[in-house]
Amino acid sequence: MSTIDLNADLGEGFGRWHLTDDEQLLSVVTSANVACGFHAGDAATMRRVCDLAAERGVRIGAQVSYRDLAGFGRRAMDVPPYELASEVAYQIGALEVFTRAAGARVAYVKPHGALYNRVVHDEEQAGAVVAGVMLADATLPVLGLPGSRLLDVAGRAGLPVVTEAFADRAYTDEGTLVPRGRDGAVITDPNAVVERSVALARSGVVTSRSGRDIPVRARSLCLHGDTPGAVDLARLVRARLEESGIRVEAFV
Repeated sequence: MSTIDLNADLGEGFGRWHLTDDEQLLSVVTSANVACGFHAGDAATMRRVCDLAAERGVRIGAQVSYRDLAGFGRRAMDVPPYELASEVAYQIGALEVFTRAAGARVAYVKPHGALYNRVVHDEEQAGAVVAGVMLADATLPVLGLPGSRLLDVAGRAGLPVVTEAFADRAYTDEGTLVPRGRDGAVITDPNAVVERSVALARSGVVTSRSGRDIPVRARSLCLHGDTPGAVDLARLVRARLEESGIRVEAFV
Protein backbone atom coordinates (compact mmCIF):
# COMPACT_ATOMS: atom_id res chain seq x y z
CA MET A 1 0.00 0.00 0.00
CA SER A 2 1.25 3.50 -0.86
CA THR A 3 1.76 5.91 2.04
CA ILE A 4 1.91 9.69 2.20
CA ASP A 5 2.38 12.27 4.92
CA LEU A 6 0.20 15.40 4.93
CA ASN A 7 1.88 18.56 6.17
CA ALA A 8 0.52 22.08 6.60
CA ASP A 9 1.92 25.44 7.66
CA LEU A 10 0.41 26.29 11.05
CA GLY A 11 0.74 28.93 13.74
CA GLU A 12 0.86 31.65 11.11
CA GLY A 13 -0.56 34.41 13.24
CA PHE A 14 0.81 37.15 15.44
CA GLY A 15 -0.82 38.56 18.55
CA ARG A 16 -4.52 39.02 17.85
CA TRP A 17 -4.10 38.24 14.13
CA HIS A 18 -4.79 34.64 13.10
CA LEU A 19 -4.34 33.35 9.57
CA THR A 20 -4.69 29.57 9.85
CA ASP A 21 -7.37 27.43 11.50
CA ASP A 22 -4.83 25.44 13.47
CA GLU A 23 -7.22 23.38 15.56
CA GLN A 24 -9.23 22.11 12.60
CA LEU A 25 -6.22 21.47 10.38
CA LEU A 26 -4.59 19.46 13.16
CA SER A 27 -7.48 17.02 12.88
CA VAL A 28 -6.47 16.30 9.28
CA VAL A 29 -2.70 16.59 8.82
CA THR A 30 -0.02 14.27 10.17
CA SER A 31 2.80 16.86 10.30
CA ALA A 32 2.62 20.51 11.35
CA ASN A 33 5.10 23.07 10.06
CA VAL A 34 5.00 25.61 12.89
CA ALA A 35 6.01 29.21 12.24
CA CYS A 36 8.84 30.16 14.60
CA GLY A 37 8.38 33.91 14.87
CA PHE A 38 10.38 35.18 11.90
CA HIS A 39 7.71 35.24 9.17
CA ALA A 40 4.74 34.69 11.51
CA GLY A 41 4.00 33.28 14.92
CA ASP A 42 4.72 34.41 18.46
CA ALA A 43 5.47 32.65 21.73
CA ALA A 44 1.84 32.12 22.77
CA THR A 45 0.84 30.90 19.30
CA MET A 46 3.76 28.50 19.10
CA ARG A 47 2.95 27.11 22.53
CA ARG A 48 -0.72 26.63 21.72
CA VAL A 49 -0.07 24.85 18.42
CA CYS A 50 2.52 22.56 20.01
CA ASP A 51 0.08 21.64 22.78
CA LEU A 52 -2.67 20.84 20.27
CA ALA A 53 -0.36 18.91 17.95
CA ALA A 54 1.08 16.81 20.76
CA GLU A 55 -2.40 15.97 22.04
CA ARG A 56 -3.35 14.65 18.60
CA GLY A 57 -0.15 12.82 17.80
CA VAL A 58 0.77 15.20 14.97
CA ARG A 59 4.52 15.55 14.34
CA ILE A 60 5.87 19.05 14.90
CA GLY A 61 8.30 20.65 12.47
CA ALA A 62 10.12 23.97 12.68
CA GLN A 63 9.23 26.18 9.75
CA VAL A 64 12.22 28.48 9.53
CA SER A 65 12.39 31.60 7.41
CA TYR A 66 14.08 34.88 6.74
CA ARG A 67 13.41 37.54 9.40
CA ASP A 68 10.52 39.19 7.55
CA LEU A 69 7.29 39.61 9.53
CA ALA A 70 6.10 42.48 7.35
CA GLY A 71 6.50 40.47 4.16
CA PHE A 72 5.36 37.13 5.60
CA GLY A 73 8.75 35.69 4.70
CA ARG A 74 8.00 35.89 0.98
CA ARG A 75 10.38 38.71 0.05
CA ALA A 76 13.80 37.93 -1.38
CA MET A 77 16.58 38.76 1.07
CA ASP A 78 20.36 38.46 1.10
CA VAL A 79 21.44 37.23 4.53
CA PRO A 80 25.11 36.40 5.24
CA PRO A 81 25.54 32.63 5.76
CA TYR A 82 26.80 32.88 9.37
CA GLU A 83 23.86 35.08 10.30
CA LEU A 84 21.33 32.87 8.50
CA ALA A 85 22.68 29.70 10.15
CA SER A 86 22.42 31.37 13.55
CA GLU A 87 18.85 32.50 12.89
CA VAL A 88 17.79 29.04 11.71
CA ALA A 89 19.21 27.48 14.89
CA TYR A 90 17.53 30.21 16.97
CA GLN A 91 14.12 29.45 15.47
CA ILE A 92 14.48 25.70 16.01
CA GLY A 93 15.55 26.29 19.60
CA ALA A 94 12.57 28.52 20.32
CA LEU A 95 10.13 25.91 19.06
CA GLU A 96 11.92 23.13 20.92
CA VAL A 97 11.07 24.77 24.25
CA PHE A 98 7.36 24.51 23.53
CA THR A 99 7.47 21.03 22.01
CA ARG A 100 9.24 19.66 25.10
CA ALA A 101 6.75 21.39 27.38
CA ALA A 102 3.99 19.61 25.42
CA GLY A 103 5.71 16.24 25.83
CA ALA A 104 6.97 16.10 22.24
CA ARG A 105 10.01 17.32 20.31
CA VAL A 106 10.88 19.10 17.10
CA ALA A 107 10.74 16.28 14.55
CA TYR A 108 11.99 17.97 11.37
CA VAL A 109 12.80 21.32 9.72
CA LYS A 110 11.25 22.95 6.67
CA PRO A 111 12.16 26.37 5.21
CA HIS A 112 9.35 28.79 4.38
CA GLY A 113 8.55 31.14 1.52
CA ALA A 114 11.43 33.02 -0.07
CA LEU A 115 13.97 30.94 1.83
CA TYR A 116 12.36 27.71 0.60
CA ASN A 117 12.57 28.89 -3.00
CA ARG A 118 16.09 30.28 -2.62
CA VAL A 119 17.61 27.04 -1.34
CA VAL A 120 16.27 25.11 -4.32
CA HIS A 121 19.10 26.63 -6.39
CA ASP A 122 21.44 28.56 -4.06
CA GLU A 123 24.04 26.24 -2.52
CA GLU A 124 25.46 28.89 -0.20
CA GLN A 125 22.11 29.68 1.37
CA ALA A 126 21.26 25.98 1.46
CA GLY A 127 24.53 25.37 3.28
CA ALA A 128 23.66 28.05 5.82
CA VAL A 129 20.28 26.46 6.51
CA VAL A 130 21.92 23.06 6.95
CA ALA A 131 24.56 24.57 9.24
CA GLY A 132 21.77 26.04 11.36
CA VAL A 133 20.01 22.69 11.59
CA MET A 134 23.27 20.97 12.55
CA LEU A 135 23.88 23.59 15.22
CA ALA A 136 20.45 22.96 16.75
CA ASP A 137 20.22 19.17 16.34
CA ALA A 138 22.33 17.13 13.91
CA THR A 139 19.70 14.37 13.75
CA LEU A 140 16.77 16.40 12.43
CA PRO A 141 15.29 15.48 9.02
CA VAL A 142 15.03 18.29 6.47
CA LEU A 143 11.87 18.58 4.36
CA GLY A 144 12.17 20.11 0.92
CA LEU A 145 11.70 20.01 -2.84
CA PRO A 146 13.06 16.96 -4.73
CA GLY A 147 16.30 17.81 -6.54
CA SER A 148 16.90 20.95 -4.49
CA ARG A 149 20.34 22.10 -3.39
CA LEU A 150 18.99 22.05 0.16
CA LEU A 151 18.35 18.31 0.18
CA ASP A 152 21.62 17.63 -1.61
CA VAL A 153 23.66 19.60 0.95
CA ALA A 154 21.67 18.16 3.87
CA GLY A 155 22.23 14.61 2.63
CA ARG A 156 25.97 15.18 2.25
CA ALA A 157 26.04 16.54 5.80
CA GLY A 158 24.44 13.34 7.08
CA LEU A 159 20.99 14.75 7.82
CA PRO A 160 17.94 12.66 6.88
CA VAL A 161 16.15 14.19 3.88
CA VAL A 162 12.45 14.00 3.05
CA THR A 163 10.95 15.06 -0.28
CA GLU A 164 7.64 16.86 -0.56
CA ALA A 165 5.18 17.89 -3.24
CA PHE A 166 2.46 20.54 -3.58
CA ALA A 167 -0.94 19.65 -4.97
CA ASP A 168 -2.14 23.25 -5.01
CA ARG A 169 0.89 24.84 -6.68
CA ALA A 170 1.75 24.96 -10.37
CA TYR A 171 4.98 23.30 -11.47
CA THR A 172 7.46 24.24 -14.18
CA ASP A 173 8.75 21.66 -16.65
CA GLU A 174 11.93 21.50 -14.51
CA GLY A 175 10.00 20.31 -11.46
CA THR A 176 10.20 23.58 -9.54
CA LEU A 177 7.30 25.71 -8.32
CA VAL A 178 5.93 28.52 -10.45
CA PRO A 179 6.60 31.76 -8.49
CA ARG A 180 3.54 33.02 -6.61
CA GLY A 181 3.55 36.35 -8.44
CA ARG A 182 2.68 34.70 -11.75
CA ASP A 183 -0.81 33.89 -13.00
CA GLY A 184 -1.92 30.36 -12.20
CA ALA A 185 0.82 29.77 -9.62
CA VAL A 186 -1.76 28.68 -7.04
CA ILE A 187 -4.37 26.09 -8.04
CA THR A 188 -7.74 26.94 -6.52
CA ASP A 189 -10.03 24.32 -8.11
CA PRO A 190 -10.70 21.76 -5.31
CA ASN A 191 -11.27 18.91 -7.77
CA ALA A 192 -7.96 19.59 -9.47
CA VAL A 193 -6.14 19.70 -6.13
CA VAL A 194 -7.68 16.38 -5.07
CA GLU A 195 -6.84 14.69 -8.38
CA ARG A 196 -3.26 15.94 -8.23
CA SER A 197 -2.93 14.74 -4.63
CA VAL A 198 -3.93 11.20 -5.55
CA ALA A 199 -1.68 11.17 -8.63
CA LEU A 200 1.29 12.39 -6.60
CA ALA A 201 0.75 9.82 -3.86
CA ARG A 202 0.02 6.90 -6.16
CA SER A 203 2.24 7.53 -9.19
CA GLY A 204 4.68 10.26 -8.21
CA VAL A 205 3.61 12.40 -11.16
CA VAL A 206 2.30 15.96 -11.46
CA THR A 207 1.22 17.83 -14.58
CA SER A 208 3.29 20.95 -15.19
CA ARG A 209 1.89 24.31 -16.24
CA SER A 210 2.67 23.49 -19.88
CA GLY A 211 0.87 20.13 -19.68
CA ARG A 212 3.86 17.82 -19.30
CA ASP A 213 3.88 14.94 -16.78
CA ILE A 214 6.71 15.61 -14.33
CA PRO A 215 8.05 12.91 -11.98
CA VAL A 216 7.88 14.13 -8.38
CA ARG A 217 8.66 11.38 -5.90
CA ALA A 218 7.57 12.71 -2.53
CA ARG A 219 7.05 11.25 0.93
CA SER A 220 5.03 14.26 2.10
CA LEU A 221 2.28 16.36 0.55
CA CYS A 222 1.90 20.00 1.57
CA LEU A 223 -1.59 21.44 2.09
CA HIS A 224 -1.50 25.22 2.46
CA GLY A 225 -3.42 26.42 5.49
CA ASP A 226 -3.64 30.08 4.47
CA THR A 227 -5.91 29.67 1.45
CA PRO A 228 -9.71 30.15 1.55
CA GLY A 229 -11.51 26.92 2.45
CA ALA A 230 -8.26 25.27 3.51
CA VAL A 231 -9.82 23.03 6.15
CA ASP A 232 -12.56 21.66 3.90
CA LEU A 233 -10.07 21.09 1.11
CA ALA A 234 -7.65 19.30 3.44
CA ARG A 235 -10.44 17.01 4.64
CA LEU A 236 -11.45 16.28 1.06
CA VAL A 237 -7.88 15.46 0.06
CA ARG A 238 -7.36 13.11 2.99
CA ALA A 239 -10.68 11.36 2.42
CA ARG A 240 -9.96 10.82 -1.28
CA LEU A 241 -6.45 9.54 -0.57
CA GLU A 242 -7.78 6.98 1.89
CA GLU A 243 -10.60 6.00 -0.46
CA SER A 244 -7.94 5.36 -3.09
CA GLY A 245 -6.14 2.90 -0.82
CA ILE A 246 -3.36 5.30 0.19
CA ARG A 247 -2.36 5.23 3.84
CA VAL A 248 -1.88 8.67 5.41
CA GLU A 249 0.83 8.67 8.07
CA ALA A 250 3.67 10.86 9.33
CA PHE A 251 7.12 10.34 7.80
CA VAL A 252 8.79 10.48 11.24
